[in-house]
Amino acid sequence: MQSVKRILVAIKDPGARSFPAVSKAAQLAKALGAELELFHGLSQTVLVDALEAQHMSLREFEKEQLGRTLTRLEKIASGLRRHQIPVTVAAEWDFPPSEAIVRRAMRSKADLIVAERHSGRHIAGWMLSYTDWELLRLAPCPVLIVKTAKPYHRPAVMAAVDPFHLHAKPARLDGGILQTAGAIKTALRGTMQVVHVYPPPVLLSAGWAAGPVVMPGSDGKAAARAARQALAAEIERLPLPPHKLSIFEGVPRDAIPAAAKALKAGIVVMGAVSRSGIRRLLIGNTAEAVLDALPCDVLIVKPGKFKTKVTARSRGAQLMTMPNAMTV
Repeated sequence: MQSVKRILVAIKDPGARSFPAVSKAAQLAKALGAELELFHGLSQTVLVDALEAQHMSLREFEKEQLGRTLTRLEKIASGLRRHQIPVTVAAEWDFPPSEAIVRRAMRSKADLIVAERHSGRHIAGWMLSYTDWELLRLAPCPVLIVKTAKPYHRPAVMAAVDPFHLHAKPARLDGGILQTAGAIKTALRGTMQVVHVYPPPVLLSAGWAAGPVVMPGSDGKAAARAARQALAAEIERLPLPPHKLSIFEGVPRDAIPAAAKALKAGIVVMGAVSRSGIRRLLIGNTAEAVLDALPCDVLIVKPGKFKTKVTARSRGAQLMTMPNAMTV
């Protein structure tokens, strides 16, 4: 993990009563000696006809809303500065929200983005453009999705790796996951758990009557032994802080959340992977399902050569005009 010097906190609602993402980002900034930037993208649709009815120009409206937003962000920032945390604030008219955040991260050269998870359960996978999923796909730097409001207190940091690289993960990505988890563990004075989920014995269906049949030679104990050896070999390559190794048998989308719960993880560090034949980066069905099921925060690490396709130029305000009434 590269040194984290600047953390961008994406704030959904500057008028909210609580800000779990801000609180946890502040903990990380204090521990890592990093600067914070609080950012809100003004992405709501502006109805031009309503402005005209109020005899207000678009520029006046944008300026007024921007001023209110910055005032609210400054109020949040002032509380953090009392704890000797360097904080700046920023707000811009831009859309969609995920791209607005990514553009700001690129402009401010953020090393980490912290955002609250989209409320409610995700449905229909990658087909929906929820801001948190889009951030995981588009952000050029690691993204921490905050799912719980409880502050970090010597958290268990769980690194989910795949030493066999069975899920289209490049070998270097596991190294990035381990280094990131180690850095977070050290900064927050927590513990570190390195976890590998290995598949259960392969089952073949011999028909409805016969039922499933286990493949010959698929010894569960042998598979567990091979998984543990592969995991140990994987971490020997890197200098890591004190840690423990754990292996879990099962399907990743079920076993990773189960492991996080069993180990009482506060943060799970995972990797994003690209899928061939698809133009943009996806985190894959496994990670999307895990994101919903995990009982804790999740930190997504990108492959080293990943480049975002988000353009640097902001879109400005999203405008809409009402169609003229049709006459018969």
